[in-house]
Amino acid sequence: MAAAAPGAAVGEAQARFGHSVKGLLSEKVTGCGTDVIALTKQVLKGSRSAELLGQAARNMVLQEDAILHSEDSLRKMSIITTHLQYQQEAIQKNVEQSSNLQDQLRHLLK
Repeated sequence: MAAAAPGAAVGEAQARFGHSVKGLLSEKVTGCGTDVIALTKQVLKGSRSAELLGQAARNMVLQEDAILHSEDSLRKMSIITTHLQYQQEAIQKNVEQSSNLQDQLRHLLK
């Protein structure tokens, strides 16, 4: 019986060691799982940031196009305004000449 006791004690120690290793291994696996989840969240967050930056860049390009189009429209409106001013001056001259012609006609008809 004395020989069986040391063997049982070794077996019991091995069993405790096995349970201890399994516990540590389980903790490490859980820790790694948590780390993988955290890493996945970070990657997704980075992906979302890149997506938002891409959208912002596209919006900026659209705004730039709109600004360029607005500048072009303003330049064209400025040209049209200048032409309208010339036409207004020409009409005023014609009205003055018409008034002078009416005066001359009245004077001739008297």
